[in-house]
Amino acid sequence: MNCGYVALIGRPNVGKSTLMNHLLGQKLSITSRKPQTTRHRILGIKTTALGQAIFMDTPGMHSDEKKVLNRYLNKTADSTLFGVDLVLWLLDGLYWHDYDTRIFSKLEQAGVPVILVINKIDKVKDKQAALNFFKAAGGKFPFEDIIPVSALKNTQLDVLEQAIMRLLPTRELLYPEDQITDRPERFFAAEIIREKLTRRLGDELPYALTVEIERFEDLAGLTKIYAAILVERDSQKSIVIGKQGEMLKKVGTEARLDIEKLLDRKVYLQLWVKVRKGWSDNERALQSLGFIDTV
Repeated sequence: MNCGYVALIGRPNVGKSTLMNHLLGQKLSITSRKPQTTRHRILGIKTTALGQAIFMDTPGMHSDEKKVLNRYLNKTADSTLFGVDLVLWLLDGLYWHDYDTRIFSKLEQAGVPVILVINKIDKVKDKQAALNFFKAAGGKFPFEDIIPVSALKNTQLDVLEQAIMRLLPTRELLYPEDQITDRPERFFAAEIIREKLTRRLGDELPYALTVEIERFEDLAGLTKIYAAILVERDSQKSIVIGKQGEMLKKVGTEARLDIEKLLDRKVYLQLWVKVRKGWSDNERALQSLGFIDTV
């Protein structure tokens, strides 16, 4: 069968996680309007009669490398290009950014087939402008295909999936047909909690927050999860807790309901907030929190 690894790359907030979730038909990657919501390489496996595509959602590529966390995110995105069978490069409009020059360079080094995916095409009203952009893009890089889609509205995703399978090599399946990811349940529990925090807190805590699962207990008919929300300053702790604990309570309720859907069982979720100063700029702290690649 056609089978292989497919990397999703692009700048922050172009819709990589939304695209992967919709291609899989279920939610693995958390999403929000905030750039850099995705912090880890997340693998999602889709097996159909056409073959097996192993999608790799990555952090958005960006130029800001001031903190160790930012450098980790860039390195994770860059390293994904090497060792995959196909790359989907997402843009969210009919224009290039200065940082795209770096992506062109990385793709030339990787030497793998690339499909240019123009996301959010439903927002483009000028069809001639779109055609002109597609033609010009073909002169910038030898793309295997250029496919306009709307990940959110499932527009042209069937066309994209067929193109993906056509370009993957023929080999034995790499994963069992019923497997959808290689991440453990506790990883997704932490990600769901972080998603609720990211959506609720808006721009107040852009990068200074993460979630650590301290205990994950499977009992008869119930899973108990004890999670610490880590921030860098006392003022951030107050924001997360909210007035009389209301923010933390809302986040906990929303996260618990989603985790119950994920695990298909009852969940007891306990959250608390801890201050761990400078965690996002400390290599040892990042590795202890699951950012295990060499930074």
